[in-house]
Formats: sequence, structure tokens, C-alpha cells
Amino acid sequence: MLQKQREQGLEILACVSAVKEVRGGKCQLDSYLDQGYRWPFPLPHRSVPPQAAVPASMLPCAHCWPCRGPRSEMSVPGCSSSPCSSPVTLVLLIYLVFTRFWPISALYLAWVIFDWDTPEKGGRRLPCLRRWSVWRHFRDYFPVKLVKTHDLSPGHNYIIGSHPHGILCVGAFCNFITGSTGFSELFPGIRPFLTTLAGNFRLPLFREYLMSGGLCPVTRRAIGHLLSKNGTGNAVAIVIGGAAESLSCSPGVTTLILKNRKGFVRMALQHGAFLVPSFSFGENELFRQVVFEEGSWMRAVQQRFQKMMGFAPCVFYGRGLTSVRSRGFLPYARPITTVVGEPVTVPKIEEPSSEVVDLYHGMYVRSLLKLFNDNKTKYGLSEGDELRIV
Repeated sequence: MLQKQREQGLEILACVSAVKEVRGGKCQLDSYLDQGYRWPFPLPHRSVPPQAAVPASMLPCAHCWPCRGPRSEMSVPGCSSSPCSSPVTLVLLIYLVFTRFWPISALYLAWVIFDWDTPEKGGRRLPCLRRWSVWRHFRDYFPVKLVKTHDLSPGHNYIIGSHPHGILCVGAFCNFITGSTGFSELFPGIRPFLTTLAGNFRLPLFREYLMSGGLCPVTRRAIGHLLSKNGTGNAVAIVIGGAAESLSCSPGVTTLILKNRKGFVRMALQHGAFLVPSFSFGENELFRQVVFEEGSWMRAVQQRFQKMMGFAPCVFYGRGLTSVRSRGFLPYARPITTVVGEPVTVPKIEEPSSEVVDLYHGMYVRSLLKLFNDNKTKYGLSEGDELRIV
């Protein structure tokens, strides 16, 4: 059996080597293995301890699939994602290696290596996916609504700041990835993209689904490609608060982590992309979360975990399958209204100074506060509710 596994491993290596030759040697096997991938059986001339064939940074937990981002990743995290099928496909591909269907895993591994940089270059979006009828049912469950306050010209590119993060970024996903809320009709000529953790694009098969929907990694390279090499009319939505903001997500409280998040402003200046604030009223009402106080040991554990793994473990619950009064992990049916505000005009400055970044960051924050105060009483909040920015 061991000899047969070694022979299968050598044939997989042969497939990978062929792909490496096609790409001019740019995708080297050694560097690929050094990222944490290990064969589950020993190979000749390579002493490898028996480990799982998946990096530890991709292990699932709670509500998202984390991965430590590369050095090029922005300091502004994107939205979290919760793929239910990813562990199934990952385990299936690993299992197939030990069966007579191992060529399927070998060919897909070769394809992933060959296609490794595609997410950083705009992906492969499929317009038909935005028209799936299932998205209309998804929209109507809450329901989700998109409101336009100003036009967006197709002659410019935009960075849309999406607030708040919430637990699952339902408003951002439904409005910018699906066509169910009429984004294309409200903003003709604008192509929306949504950024998410780069680690999601290292998961087999799930990466293909993400790219087909218009998601891209929240890295400087990926966002820079959309803003500079994909023409005009691109709107890249970034959930600026990221995973850290989900720790403060609870009904009746609106806290945004934004004060020191300035990477998206620098990117906008470098590419001359206009800044557009957006706010999803009702996003924090979908789940009930146990929020630990600042300074408590549980909060410290959450923050430490978030810094190490790129996502924050949250203790939350929603409704159950059988009744709205039961507890489970389905979101409560609460209305979500995403209001897209007025664009902040940004000049193109290849090397913006810190003072210039601070100036436009302040302009963005003021525009966001105005958007919130002008619409809060229309969509479920009281006049006394305030937006807390930390």
C-alpha cells in the first residue's frame, strides 16, 4: 500500500512539474510546499512528517474561513465569509488522492497552481450568477433594500466603504454581489466588486464560486488591478471595519472601527478613485452576540486571536429552524437598508503624504456621519442614536 501511495505521489509531482514548465517556472513546487502544504505520505528525497494536507491557517472556526494574508494585504480587512461546502470539497479532494480517482485531485491541484494569480487580477465573474432566482428569496427573507442618494458616473472608479461589518455582512453581499436589489439599474455602467479575506481564495472549488460572483481578495494588488487596469466604472466595496468590528456587533449599538483605518484612503489617492460611504441599517440586528467588555480577559483572548488568525471568534446566536422563538444559527428576519452616499472627489496622487491621507480620511468620516444622521430615523433608529467611531 505504501509503495502504491508513493507511486501516486510521484505522478502528482509530474503533473505539477508540467504545469510549472508551462508557466515558465514561476510557480515552484518548493515555495508552494513551504507555505504549509505537506503530503500525507513520504516521498523519495523529501523527508516530510505525516501531517494534514492543508495549512493550519485555513482551519475553519465560527463564522469565517481565515488565512493570514500576505504582506501586500491591506490593513483594512474585508468581509468575512462562511462557506459551508468548503470543508466538504477539501476533504473530498484529499480523500480522492488515496483512491483510484486520484487523477481528479492531481489535475485540480495543477489547475489551482496554474490559476493561482487569477483572483488578484479581477477573477472570472459570471453575470448569470447575479441573476439566480435564489438571490431574490434571500433578499425577501430579511428583506434587503438598496437606496441611492447620488449618481455614480461610469467615467470614474470608486471605493465604496461598507459599514457596519455585522456578523455575516449580509447587506454588502446582497447588494454588491447579487443583482436582487437592483444595483445595476440604480447605478448603470457601474461594475460592483466586494473584497473578502485572501484565504478564502485558497480553498478548493470555493475560490471558483467567489470569483464568479465578483469577489476579490482584500489586497493592494487585487484592488489596484481593478482600479487601474480594468477600465473605468469599477466600484470596489470594502468592509472597512473588518473582523475586529464584528466583536462590537450587537442590537442597538453602532460602533465602527474606522479612526485608524486609512489604507483604503491611500489606495483611493494613488489611483484617483472616488470614496463613497455606505451604511447598512439593520445589519447589527440579525444576531444576538455576547459582547465582552473592553479590558476583560475574554475580550483580550478575542483580540489576540484576531491578530494571529485574521478573524475574530464571536459568541452569537440567531433563530432556530423550527421557530423564531428557538435559538440557532439562522439570522433573524430583520429589514436591512443599505444607503449609498455622496462620492468624495479624490485627486490622483501617486505618493500621498500622511497629511493628505488624513485630510481625505476626515472628509470621508464626515460624509459617513452625515449619511448616518440624515437617514437613521427613516430606517429604524431614533433621533438620539449616535454613530460611535473608534
